[in-house]
Amino acid sequence: MKNIEFIKSVSVLNQLPVTEFKEIVLAGRSNVGKSTFINSLFKRKGLAKTSSTPGKTRTINYYLVDSKYYIVDLPGFGYAKVSKKERDYWERLLITYFSQNKNISRVIHFIDSRHKPTQLDILLNDYLRELNLPYIVILNKIDKLKQAELVQSRKDVIKQFPELSLGDNLYLNSSVIEISNKEIYSLINNSLM
Repeated sequence: MKNIEFIKSVSVLNQLPVTEFKEIVLAGRSNVGKSTFINSLFKRKGLAKTSSTPGKTRTINYYLVDSKYYIVDLPGFGYAKVSKKERDYWERLLITYFSQNKNISRVIHFIDSRHKPTQLDILLNDYLRELNLPYIVILNKIDKLKQAELVQSRKDVIKQFPELSLGDNLYLNSSVIEISNKEIYSLINNSLM
């Protein structure tokens, strides 16, 4: 993965790119670190806009990699300071996106390692399994945990999602210290074959 470029932001489904490119989809709660992950993975600071304010990503953002496939950054879910109408709109947008999109190669579900999986994480996991979409879970921001806290975080996520196995479909990550970038590069490449 050498070249990545931002293509477009989409807020309504009829704006989705009409291509046959496969898609690697990033999903998770607001402020879980998806944009920072993109910048870290591609070593391009500022490529994806980051913010300490939750709910900054309010559109489906498309990045084209090596003119071969998309990285798709979905709006973070669960942000309380937007209106119910806006939350409901995002939910309908994402449900339609997942259910009608035939180009999804893999979904990367980000969970903040500092917290147990939330009800919204559980709903997303259920939905991905219901649609039979291939996915992995990334426990993100592990640089913010002590070793004992990290062990507990891993136990919590595996207890909630027993199908997960470390190094198989569960990865530990910190974009700050780039812990899992090589493994995730390989996983993305394998997903596209």
